[in-house]
Amino acid sequence: MAENKTVETKQSIADFLLTIKDEKKRQDCSQLIKLIKKETGLTPKMWGTSIVGFGKYHYKYESGREGDAPLTGIASRAKTITLYLGTKFEKSEELFSKLGKYKLSGGCVHIQKLEDVDLKILVKMFITSIEHRRKIYPE
Repeated sequence: MAENKTVETKQSIADFLLTIKDEKKRQDCSQLIKLIKKETGLTPKMWGTSIVGFGKYHYKYESGREGDAPLTGIASRAKTITLYLGTKFEKSEELFSKLGKYKLSGGCVHIQKLEDVDLKILVKMFITSIEHRRKIYPE
C-alpha cells in the first residue's frame, strides 16, 4: 500500500510563510494560524510541505488504508486560502450561511481573503469541526 504523502514534518511554519509570495495572503495565513492556535489551544505543525495543521487524528477506512491527519488546517494555494474543516459537522449549514464569501471543494473551504468572511463564525467552524472529528475518531 502506498505511503501517505501528507505527514507531519519538522519544517518551520515561519519558513513556510516566507514561501507565500503574495504579501496579503501571507499576512492572512499568519493571522489565521495565530487565531486557530489561540482559540483551540492546539500547536500548529507543518503537514507535508504546504499544510499548517492543528492536532492529529488517526483514521482507518474500510479498504484497510489508514494514517494520521490534522484535525484541521490551512494551506495557501495559487488562488485561495484552503481551510481543512470538512463540510459536515454540527450546525454546519447554519454556520456556512453566516460565513461570508467562500467556495466548497470536497471537504475543503476556499476563501480569497480574511475580509471576505466573519472571523467569529470561522472560529466557531474550526472548533466545531475539531469536536466533530474527535467524536468520529476517538484517540
